Amino acid sequence: MFTDEALDSVHIQSVWRKSQQSAQESRSCQTAALHSAEAEVQTVCSTSIWTQTSQPQPPGTEHLLQADHGEPEPPGLHAFLLRVQDQVIRELGKNAKSHAFDGFQVNWENHSHLVSCLHCLQHPSAQEKDLHVTSVSWSCTGSVIACAYGRIDEGDWSTERSYVCTWNLDRGGVKPKQADLVIDVHTAVTAVCCHPNQPALIAGGLYSGEVVVWDTRQTQDPVLAQTGMSADSHREPVYQVAWVPLQRKGEFGVLSACSGGRVLLWTVDSDQSRLIAHAAYALARQQVPHSSSTGFKARGSSVVGVTALALSPWDPDTFLVGSEGGLLLRCSFSSQTQAAAPAQGLSVPLRAPAVFSFRPRSGPVHSIHCSPFHRNLFVSAGTDGVAHLHSLLQASPLLSVRVSDSYAFQVQWSPTRPLVFAVATGQGSVQIFDLGRRSLKAAATIEHGGPALAATCLAFNQHNPELLAVGRADGTVCVWQLSADLTEQSPRESSQLEHIANQVAE
Repeated sequence: MFTDEALDSVHIQSVWRKSQQSAQESRSCQTAALHSAEAEVQTVCSTSIWTQTSQPQPPGTEHLLQADHGEPEPPGLHAFLLRVQDQVIRELGKNAKSHAFDGFQVNWENHSHLVSCLHCLQHPSAQEKDLHVTSVSWSCTGSVIACAYGRIDEGDWSTERSYVCTWNLDRGGVKPKQADLVIDVHTAVTAVCCHPNQPALIAGGLYSGEVVVWDTRQTQDPVLAQTGMSADSHREPVYQVAWVPLQRKGEFGVLSACSGGRVLLWTVDSDQSRLIAHAAYALARQQVPHSSSTGFKARGSSVVGVTALALSPWDPDTFLVGSEGGLLLRCSFSSQTQAAAPAQGLSVPLRAPAVFSFRPRSGPVHSIHCSPFHRNLFVSAGTDGVAHLHSLLQASPLLSVRVSDSYAFQVQWSPTRPLVFAVATGQGSVQIFDLGRRSLKAAATIEHGGPALAATCLAFNQHNPELLAVGRADGTVCVWQLSADLTEQSPRESSQLEHIANQVAE
Protein backbone atom coordinates (compact mmCIF):
# COMPACT_ATOMS: atom_id res chain seq x y z
CA MET A 1 0.00 0.00 0.00
CA PHE A 2 1.38 3.41 -0.94
CA THR A 3 0.97 6.24 1.45
CA ASP A 4 -0.15 9.68 0.39
CA GLU A 5 3.39 11.06 0.73
CA ALA A 6 4.75 8.37 -1.59
CA LEU A 7 2.12 9.06 -4.18
CA ASP A 8 2.91 12.76 -4.11
CA SER A 9 6.60 12.03 -4.63
CA VAL A 10 5.89 9.82 -7.65
CA HIS A 11 3.68 12.49 -9.13
CA ILE A 12 6.37 15.21 -8.74
CA GLN A 13 9.07 13.06 -10.42
CA SER A 14 6.75 12.32 -13.31
CA VAL A 15 6.05 16.00 -13.88
CA TRP A 16 9.84 16.85 -13.73
CA ARG A 17 10.70 14.22 -16.36
CA LYS A 18 8.06 15.56 -18.74
CA SER A 19 9.35 19.09 -18.32
CA GLN A 20 12.94 17.96 -19.03
CA GLN A 21 11.84 16.12 -22.18
CA SER A 22 9.96 19.20 -23.34
CA ALA A 23 13.04 21.41 -22.77
CA GLN A 24 15.27 18.99 -24.65
CA GLU A 25 12.93 18.77 -27.53
CA SER A 26 12.69 22.61 -27.93
CA ARG A 27 16.46 23.19 -28.26
CA SER A 28 17.80 24.17 -31.75
CA CYS A 29 20.90 25.71 -33.44
CA GLN A 30 21.17 27.97 -36.52
CA THR A 31 24.47 29.10 -38.26
CA ALA A 32 25.21 31.68 -41.00
CA ALA A 33 25.09 30.53 -44.59
CA LEU A 34 28.35 29.12 -45.89
CA HIS A 35 29.89 30.81 -48.96
CA SER A 36 32.35 29.11 -51.26
CA ALA A 37 34.41 30.35 -54.21
CA GLU A 38 36.84 28.89 -56.71
CA ALA A 39 40.10 30.59 -57.87
CA GLU A 40 42.68 29.51 -60.38
CA VAL A 41 46.38 30.61 -60.67
CA GLN A 42 48.48 30.05 -63.72
CA THR A 43 52.27 30.68 -63.88
CA VAL A 44 54.79 30.30 -66.66
CA CYS A 45 58.30 29.00 -65.99
CA SER A 46 60.95 29.14 -68.66
CA THR A 47 64.67 28.36 -68.64
CA SER A 48 67.24 29.04 -71.32
CA ILE A 49 70.71 27.52 -71.17
CA TRP A 50 73.39 27.79 -73.79
CA THR A 51 76.50 25.67 -73.83
CA GLN A 52 79.29 25.69 -76.34
CA THR A 53 81.76 22.86 -76.49
CA SER A 54 84.51 21.89 -78.83
CA GLN A 55 83.90 19.46 -81.60
CA PRO A 56 84.06 15.94 -80.16
CA GLN A 57 87.01 13.93 -81.30
CA PRO A 58 86.75 10.41 -82.52
CA PRO A 59 87.80 7.81 -79.98
CA GLY A 60 91.51 7.07 -80.02
CA THR A 61 92.56 10.45 -81.51
CA GLU A 62 92.98 12.45 -78.24
CA HIS A 63 96.78 12.18 -78.45
CA LEU A 64 96.73 14.08 -81.74
CA LEU A 65 95.76 17.24 -79.82
CA GLN A 66 98.88 16.99 -77.70
CA ALA A 67 101.45 16.03 -80.27
CA ASP A 68 101.96 17.77 -83.58
CA HIS A 69 104.72 17.20 -86.08
CA GLY A 70 106.39 14.77 -83.75
CA GLU A 71 106.82 17.28 -80.83
CA PRO A 72 106.85 15.79 -77.30
CA GLU A 73 103.82 16.16 -75.12
CA PRO A 74 104.07 19.32 -72.87
CA PRO A 75 104.28 18.66 -69.13
CA GLY A 76 101.13 18.83 -67.02
CA LEU A 77 100.14 21.43 -64.42
CA HIS A 78 101.25 19.24 -61.52
CA ALA A 79 104.76 18.91 -62.86
CA PHE A 80 104.95 22.68 -63.52
CA LEU A 81 103.91 23.63 -59.96
CA LEU A 82 106.45 21.23 -58.49
CA ARG A 83 109.17 22.76 -60.58
CA VAL A 84 108.48 26.45 -59.72
CA GLN A 85 107.22 26.23 -56.14
CA ASP A 86 110.63 26.91 -54.54
CA GLN A 87 111.16 30.04 -56.65
CA VAL A 88 107.63 31.32 -55.98
CA ILE A 89 108.05 30.82 -52.22
CA ARG A 90 111.32 32.79 -52.25
CA GLU A 91 109.72 35.72 -54.13
CA LEU A 92 106.70 35.76 -51.82
CA GLY A 93 109.06 35.93 -48.86
CA LYS A 94 110.83 38.94 -50.39
CA ASN A 95 107.53 40.71 -51.04
CA ALA A 96 106.41 40.16 -47.45
CA LYS A 97 109.50 42.02 -46.19
CA SER A 98 109.41 44.83 -48.77
CA HIS A 99 108.28 48.38 -47.90
CA ALA A 100 108.07 49.59 -51.49
CA PHE A 101 104.30 50.13 -51.34
CA ASP A 102 104.01 51.53 -47.80
CA GLY A 103 101.44 54.30 -47.75
CA PHE A 104 100.27 53.58 -51.29
CA GLN A 105 96.51 53.34 -51.78
CA VAL A 106 95.09 51.78 -54.89
CA ASN A 107 92.48 53.75 -56.81
CA TRP A 108 90.36 51.40 -58.88
CA GLU A 109 88.54 54.21 -60.63
CA ASN A 110 89.37 55.14 -64.18
CA HIS A 111 92.06 57.80 -64.34
CA SER A 112 91.25 60.77 -66.52
CA HIS A 113 94.14 62.44 -68.30
CA LEU A 114 92.14 65.64 -68.76
CA VAL A 115 92.15 68.80 -66.67
CA SER A 116 88.64 70.22 -66.53
CA CYS A 117 87.39 73.67 -65.50
CA LEU A 118 84.78 73.50 -62.74
CA HIS A 119 84.18 77.22 -62.13
CA CYS A 120 85.08 80.51 -63.78
CA LEU A 121 84.48 83.19 -61.13
CA GLN A 122 84.16 86.90 -61.95
CA HIS A 123 83.37 90.18 -60.24
CA PRO A 124 81.80 92.44 -62.89
CA SER A 125 82.78 95.71 -61.17
CA ALA A 126 86.43 94.67 -61.12
CA GLN A 127 86.33 93.68 -64.77
CA GLU A 128 84.76 97.00 -65.74
CA LYS A 129 87.82 98.72 -64.23
CA ASP A 130 90.16 96.26 -66.00
CA LEU A 131 91.56 95.11 -62.65
CA HIS A 132 93.78 92.05 -62.46
CA VAL A 133 93.61 89.16 -60.01
CA THR A 134 96.73 89.67 -57.89
CA SER A 135 96.34 86.88 -55.32
CA VAL A 136 94.14 83.87 -54.43
CA SER A 137 93.95 81.85 -51.22
CA TRP A 138 91.84 78.91 -50.00
CA SER A 139 90.23 78.94 -46.56
CA CYS A 140 91.42 76.44 -43.95
CA THR A 141 88.31 74.31 -44.61
CA GLY A 142 89.02 74.20 -48.35
CA SER A 143 85.52 75.38 -49.24
CA VAL A 144 86.00 79.15 -49.73
CA ILE A 145 88.26 80.83 -52.28
CA ALA A 146 89.39 84.42 -51.56
CA CYS A 147 90.41 86.64 -54.47
CA ALA A 148 92.27 89.98 -54.43
CA TYR A 149 92.07 92.58 -57.21
CA GLY A 150 94.73 95.09 -58.20
CA ARG A 151 97.18 95.55 -61.06
CA ILE A 152 100.41 93.91 -62.17
CA ASP A 153 101.28 96.42 -64.89
CA GLU A 154 102.98 99.80 -64.68
CA GLY A 155 101.06 103.00 -64.09
CA ASP A 156 99.76 105.38 -61.47
CA TRP A 157 96.89 103.42 -59.98
CA SER A 158 97.61 103.87 -56.27
CA THR A 159 94.35 105.75 -55.66
CA GLU A 160 92.11 103.34 -57.56
CA ARG A 161 89.59 101.49 -55.42
CA SER A 162 89.66 97.72 -55.43
CA TYR A 163 88.02 94.60 -53.98
CA VAL A 164 88.45 91.34 -52.11
CA CYS A 165 85.83 88.72 -53.08
CA THR A 166 84.99 85.31 -51.67
CA TRP A 167 83.00 82.37 -53.07
CA ASN A 168 81.90 79.30 -51.09
CA LEU A 169 82.16 76.46 -53.60
CA ASP A 170 80.59 73.89 -51.27
CA ARG A 171 77.24 75.64 -51.38
CA GLY A 172 74.70 74.60 -53.94
CA GLY A 173 74.06 76.93 -56.84
CA VAL A 174 77.35 78.83 -56.98
CA LYS A 175 76.89 82.07 -58.92
CA PRO A 176 80.10 82.66 -60.89
CA LYS A 177 79.37 86.36 -61.48
CA GLN A 178 78.09 87.10 -57.99
CA ALA A 179 80.49 86.70 -55.08
CA ASP A 180 79.18 85.63 -51.69
CA LEU A 181 81.05 88.55 -50.11
CA VAL A 182 82.55 91.67 -51.67
CA ILE A 183 84.88 93.83 -49.56
CA ASP A 184 85.48 97.35 -50.91
CA VAL A 185 89.07 98.52 -50.42
CA HIS A 186 90.29 102.08 -50.86
CA THR A 187 93.37 101.02 -52.86
CA ALA A 188 94.70 98.07 -54.84
CA VAL A 189 95.08 94.78 -52.96
CA THR A 190 98.41 93.14 -53.66
CA ALA A 191 98.20 89.98 -51.50
CA VAL A 192 95.75 87.88 -49.46
CA CYS A 193 96.21 84.90 -47.16
CA CYS A 194 93.52 82.95 -45.31
CA HIS A 195 94.02 82.09 -41.64
CA PRO A 196 95.29 78.50 -41.08
CA ASN A 197 92.71 77.74 -38.35
CA GLN A 198 89.92 80.32 -38.50
CA PRO A 199 88.04 80.23 -41.82
CA ALA A 200 86.52 83.70 -41.40
CA LEU A 201 89.84 85.61 -41.15
CA ILE A 202 91.77 86.89 -44.18
CA ALA A 203 95.01 88.90 -44.05
CA GLY A 204 95.74 91.30 -46.88
CA GLY A 205 98.48 93.60 -48.11
CA LEU A 206 97.76 96.86 -49.94
CA TYR A 207 99.57 98.95 -52.49
CA SER A 208 99.64 101.80 -49.97
CA GLY A 209 101.78 99.75 -47.57
CA GLU A 210 98.98 98.94 -45.16
CA VAL A 211 98.27 95.49 -43.74
CA VAL A 212 94.65 94.55 -42.98
CA VAL A 213 92.85 91.61 -41.37
CA TRP A 214 89.23 91.10 -42.45
CA ASP A 215 86.57 89.07 -40.63
CA THR A 216 84.12 87.78 -43.24
CA ARG A 217 81.46 87.17 -40.57
CA GLN A 218 81.08 90.94 -40.20
CA THR A 219 79.48 91.75 -43.54
CA GLN A 220 78.80 95.42 -42.77
CA ASP A 221 82.32 96.34 -41.59
CA PRO A 222 84.63 93.35 -42.08
CA VAL A 223 87.85 95.17 -41.02
CA LEU A 224 89.00 93.41 -37.84
CA ALA A 225 92.39 95.14 -37.54
CA GLN A 226 94.74 97.24 -39.66
CA THR A 227 98.08 98.99 -39.41
CA GLY A 228 97.03 102.36 -40.73
CA MET A 229 99.74 104.84 -41.67
CA SER A 230 101.74 104.71 -38.44
CA ALA A 231 105.50 104.97 -37.97
CA ASP A 232 105.67 101.16 -37.80
CA SER A 233 103.86 100.52 -41.08
CA HIS A 234 105.35 99.94 -44.51
CA ARG A 235 106.03 102.85 -46.83
CA GLU A 236 106.02 100.78 -50.01
CA PRO A 237 103.59 98.27 -51.60
CA VAL A 238 103.18 95.05 -49.63
CA TYR A 239 104.01 92.15 -51.94
CA GLN A 240 103.15 89.25 -49.65
CA VAL A 241 101.50 88.40 -46.33
CA ALA A 242 101.53 85.17 -44.34
CA TRP A 243 100.20 83.88 -41.01
CA VAL A 244 102.99 82.93 -38.60
CA PRO A 245 102.53 80.90 -35.37
CA LEU A 246 103.62 82.85 -32.30
CA GLN A 247 105.26 81.54 -29.15
CA ARG A 248 101.93 81.27 -27.35
CA LYS A 249 100.22 78.11 -28.57
CA GLY A 250 97.30 78.66 -30.91
CA GLU A 251 98.06 82.31 -31.65
CA PHE A 252 99.14 83.61 -35.04
CA GLY A 253 100.70 86.82 -36.22
CA VAL A 254 100.79 88.37 -39.68
CA LEU A 255 104.11 88.57 -41.52
CA SER A 256 104.33 91.17 -44.29
CA ALA A 257 107.06 92.02 -46.81
CA CYS A 258 107.38 95.12 -48.95
CA SER A 259 109.57 96.52 -51.71
CA GLY A 260 111.05 98.96 -49.20
CA GLY A 261 113.23 96.20 -47.80
CA ARG A 262 111.36 95.50 -44.58
CA VAL A 263 109.73 92.37 -43.24
CA LEU A 264 107.38 93.09 -40.31
CA LEU A 265 105.62 90.74 -37.89
CA TRP A 266 102.29 91.94 -36.48
CA THR A 267 99.99 90.77 -33.71
CA VAL A 268 96.23 91.23 -33.96
CA ASP A 269 94.56 93.43 -31.35
CA SER A 270 90.88 92.96 -32.18
CA ASP A 271 89.72 95.08 -29.22
CA GLN A 272 91.44 98.17 -30.60
CA SER A 273 90.99 97.11 -34.25
CA ARG A 274 94.65 97.46 -35.06
CA LEU A 275 97.79 95.48 -35.79
CA ILE A 276 100.65 95.96 -33.37
CA ALA A 277 104.30 95.64 -34.46
CA HIS A 278 105.86 92.59 -32.81
CA ALA A 279 109.21 92.34 -34.68
CA ALA A 280 110.89 94.16 -37.55
CA TYR A 281 113.58 93.07 -40.01
CA ALA A 282 115.46 95.02 -42.66
CA LEU A 283 117.62 93.77 -45.52
CA ALA A 284 120.56 96.02 -46.30
CA ARG A 285 122.96 95.16 -49.10
CA GLN A 286 126.10 95.42 -46.97
CA GLN A 287 124.66 92.90 -44.52
CA VAL A 288 123.79 90.29 -47.14
CA PRO A 289 126.03 87.22 -46.63
CA HIS A 290 127.77 86.04 -49.77
CA SER A 291 130.31 83.48 -50.90
CA SER A 292 132.51 82.99 -53.94
CA SER A 293 129.72 81.06 -55.67
CA THR A 294 127.09 83.79 -55.39
CA GLY A 295 128.88 86.38 -57.48
CA PHE A 296 127.31 89.19 -55.44
CA LYS A 297 129.05 92.39 -54.45
CA ALA A 298 127.54 94.91 -52.07
CA ARG A 299 126.94 98.29 -53.61
CA GLY A 300 126.37 101.15 -51.20
CA SER A 301 123.95 100.96 -48.28
CA SER A 302 120.69 100.69 -50.19
CA VAL A 303 118.07 98.28 -48.91
CA VAL A 304 117.01 95.09 -50.66
CA GLY A 305 113.43 95.39 -51.91
CA VAL A 306 111.56 92.23 -50.94
CA THR A 307 109.21 90.85 -53.62
CA ALA A 308 108.72 87.24 -52.43
CA LEU A 309 108.39 85.54 -49.07
CA ALA A 310 108.15 81.90 -47.92
CA LEU A 311 107.92 80.17 -44.55
CA SER A 312 109.56 76.83 -43.80
CA PRO A 313 106.98 74.24 -42.67
CA TRP A 314 109.82 72.32 -40.99
CA ASP A 315 111.71 75.01 -39.07
CA PRO A 316 109.69 77.80 -37.38
CA ASP A 317 112.80 79.97 -37.21
CA THR A 318 113.49 79.98 -40.97
CA PHE A 319 111.95 82.10 -43.69
CA LEU A 320 113.08 82.86 -47.25
CA VAL A 321 112.94 86.14 -49.16
CA GLY A 322 113.43 87.06 -52.80
CA SER A 323 114.26 90.56 -53.98
CA GLU A 324 113.56 92.77 -56.96
CA GLY A 325 117.31 92.68 -57.69
CA GLY A 326 117.37 88.87 -57.99
CA LEU A 327 118.74 88.08 -54.52
CA LEU A 328 117.51 84.94 -52.76
CA LEU A 329 118.17 84.82 -49.01
CA ARG A 330 117.62 82.48 -46.10
CA CYS A 331 116.68 84.39 -42.96
CA SER A 332 116.21 83.75 -39.25
CA PHE A 333 113.46 85.13 -37.00
CA SER A 334 115.75 84.83 -33.98
CA SER A 335 118.54 86.99 -35.43
CA GLN A 336 119.75 89.64 -32.98
CA THR A 337 122.02 91.51 -35.43
CA GLN A 338 121.15 95.16 -35.59
CA ALA A 339 120.13 96.24 -39.07
CA ALA A 340 122.25 98.80 -40.92
CA ALA A 341 119.19 100.85 -41.80
CA PRO A 342 117.43 103.81 -40.17
CA ALA A 343 114.73 102.81 -37.71
CA GLN A 344 112.58 105.86 -38.55
CA GLY A 345 110.67 105.87 -35.27
CA LEU A 346 109.89 102.15 -35.12
CA SER A 347 108.50 100.92 -31.80
CA VAL A 348 110.52 97.69 -32.04
CA PRO A 349 114.24 97.07 -32.77
CA LEU A 350 115.17 96.69 -36.43
CA ARG A 351 117.21 93.54 -37.01
CA ALA A 352 119.13 92.04 -39.94
CA PRO A 353 117.75 88.51 -40.52
CA ALA A 354 119.78 87.22 -43.52
CA VAL A 355 122.06 84.26 -42.71
CA PHE A 356 122.72 82.70 -46.13
CA SER A 357 122.67 83.86 -49.74
CA PHE A 358 121.89 81.70 -52.76
CA ARG A 359 123.12 82.35 -56.26
CA PRO A 360 121.39 85.52 -57.53
CA ARG A 361 118.93 85.37 -60.38
CA SER A 362 118.98 87.53 -63.46
CA GLY A 363 115.80 89.37 -62.54
CA PRO A 364 113.23 89.96 -59.77
CA VAL A 365 112.09 86.93 -57.81
CA HIS A 366 108.30 86.73 -57.92
CA SER A 367 107.60 83.59 -55.90
CA ILE A 368 109.17 81.11 -53.47
CA HIS A 369 107.61 77.98 -51.99
CA CYS A 370 109.09 75.42 -49.58
CA SER A 371 108.53 71.72 -50.17
CA PRO A 372 105.99 70.13 -47.78
CA PHE A 373 107.78 66.78 -48.25
CA HIS A 374 111.47 67.63 -47.67
CA ARG A 375 112.90 70.03 -45.11
CA ASN A 376 115.76 71.27 -47.30
CA LEU A 377 114.05 71.82 -50.66
CA PHE A 378 112.30 74.87 -52.09
CA VAL A 379 111.47 76.20 -55.54
CA SER A 380 111.62 79.77 -56.85
CA ALA A 381 110.45 81.55 -60.00
CA GLY A 382 110.72 85.05 -61.44
CA THR A 383 111.00 87.27 -64.47
CA ASP A 384 113.56 85.02 -66.20
CA GLY A 385 110.85 82.39 -66.81
CA VAL A 386 112.87 79.64 -65.10
CA ALA A 387 111.87 77.57 -62.06
CA HIS A 388 114.89 76.76 -59.87
CA LEU A 389 114.90 73.85 -57.43
CA HIS A 390 117.13 74.70 -54.46
CA SER A 391 118.53 73.04 -51.38
CA LEU A 392 118.95 75.08 -48.21
CA LEU A 393 122.41 73.54 -47.85
CA GLN A 394 124.07 74.98 -50.98
CA ALA A 395 124.14 78.21 -52.94
CA SER A 396 123.59 76.94 -56.50
CA PRO A 397 120.29 75.39 -57.57
CA LEU A 398 120.00 71.64 -57.91
CA LEU A 399 117.84 71.86 -61.01
CA SER A 400 116.54 74.54 -63.38
CA VAL A 401 113.48 74.15 -65.60
CA ARG A 402 112.42 76.54 -68.36
CA VAL A 403 108.73 77.18 -67.71
CA SER A 404 107.99 80.18 -69.94
CA ASP A 405 109.47 82.62 -72.43
CA SER A 406 107.81 85.33 -70.35
CA TYR A 407 107.51 85.97 -66.62
CA ALA A 408 106.77 83.27 -64.06
CA PHE A 409 104.46 84.89 -61.51
CA GLN A 410 103.91 82.15 -58.95
CA VAL A 411 105.16 78.66 -58.18
CA GLN A 412 103.72 76.17 -55.70
CA TRP A 413 104.33 72.56 -54.71
CA SER A 414 101.54 70.03 -54.91
CA PRO A 415 100.17 69.20 -51.43
CA THR A 416 100.02 65.46 -52.26
CA ARG A 417 102.71 64.76 -54.90
CA PRO A 418 106.31 65.21 -53.65
CA LEU A 419 107.69 65.59 -57.20
CA VAL A 420 105.00 67.88 -58.66
CA PHE A 421 104.81 71.68 -58.71
CA ALA A 422 102.83 74.19 -60.76
CA VAL A 423 103.87 77.55 -62.23
CA ALA A 424 101.64 80.44 -63.37
CA THR A 425 103.22 82.19 -66.37
CA GLY A 426 102.92 85.52 -68.13
CA GLN A 427 102.09 83.70 -71.37
CA GLY A 428 98.71 82.74 -69.93
CA SER A 429 99.38 79.08 -69.21
CA VAL A 430 99.89 77.09 -66.03
CA GLN A 431 102.66 74.53 -66.36
CA ILE A 432 102.55 71.47 -64.09
CA PHE A 433 105.87 69.63 -63.82
CA ASP A 434 106.58 66.11 -62.57
CA LEU A 435 110.23 65.63 -61.60
CA GLY A 436 109.73 61.87 -61.65
CA ARG A 437 109.51 61.84 -65.44
CA ARG A 438 112.52 61.38 -67.65
CA SER A 439 111.79 64.57 -69.54
CA LEU A 440 111.67 68.00 -67.92
CA LYS A 441 108.78 69.01 -70.16
CA ALA A 442 105.50 69.89 -68.47
CA ALA A 443 103.41 66.88 -67.49
CA ALA A 444 100.25 68.97 -68.02
CA THR A 445 99.45 72.44 -69.32
CA ILE A 446 96.40 74.52 -68.45
CA GLU A 447 95.61 77.11 -71.10
CA HIS A 448 92.64 79.42 -70.86
CA GLY A 449 92.03 82.81 -72.40
CA GLY A 450 95.04 82.98 -74.73
CA PRO A 451 98.62 84.21 -74.33
CA ALA A 452 97.58 87.85 -73.89
CA LEU A 453 95.96 87.07 -70.52
CA ALA A 454 98.70 86.30 -68.02
CA ALA A 455 98.15 83.72 -65.28
CA THR A 456 99.07 85.95 -62.36
CA CYS A 457 98.59 83.63 -59.36
CA LEU A 458 97.57 80.11 -58.34
CA ALA A 459 96.80 78.06 -55.23
CA PHE A 460 96.36 74.33 -54.57
CA ASN A 461 93.52 73.33 -52.27
CA GLN A 462 95.05 71.63 -49.22
CA HIS A 463 91.84 69.77 -48.32
CA ASN A 464 90.88 68.82 -51.86
CA PRO A 465 94.13 68.44 -53.84
CA GLU A 466 92.19 67.88 -57.06
CA LEU A 467 91.30 71.59 -57.09
CA LEU A 468 93.68 74.25 -58.39
CA ALA A 469 92.63 77.93 -58.44
CA VAL A 470 94.22 80.18 -61.09
CA GLY A 471 93.84 83.98 -61.21
CA ARG A 472 94.30 85.89 -64.46
CA ALA A 473 94.89 89.37 -65.80
CA ASP A 474 91.34 89.55 -67.18
CA GLY A 475 89.88 89.50 -63.65
CA THR A 476 88.73 85.87 -63.65
CA VAL A 477 89.51 83.07 -61.22
CA CYS A 478 89.19 79.59 -62.70
CA VAL A 479 88.97 76.52 -60.48
CA TRP A 480 90.38 73.47 -62.25
CA GLN A 481 89.97 69.80 -61.41
CA LEU A 482 93.18 67.82 -61.82
CA SER A 483 93.39 64.20 -62.86
CA ALA A 484 94.39 61.44 -60.48
CA ASP A 485 97.77 61.15 -62.23
CA LEU A 486 98.60 64.65 -60.95
CA THR A 487 97.31 64.21 -57.41
CA GLU A 488 97.98 60.62 -56.31
CA GLN A 489 101.44 59.78 -55.03
CA SER A 490 103.21 57.01 -56.87
CA PRO A 491 105.37 54.33 -55.19
CA ARG A 492 108.90 55.39 -54.17
CA GLU A 493 108.16 59.03 -55.00
CA SER A 494 109.47 60.24 -51.65
CA SER A 495 112.70 58.30 -52.14
CA GLN A 496 113.11 59.90 -55.56
CA LEU A 497 112.77 63.33 -53.96
CA GLU A 498 115.36 62.37 -51.36
CA HIS A 499 117.71 61.34 -54.16
CA ILE A 500 117.29 64.73 -55.84
CA ALA A 501 117.91 66.53 -52.53
CA ASN A 502 121.16 64.65 -52.00
CA GLN A 503 122.60 65.71 -55.36
CA VAL A 504 125.48 68.15 -55.38
CA ALA A 505 124.92 71.20 -57.56
CA GLU A 506 127.30 71.59 -60.45
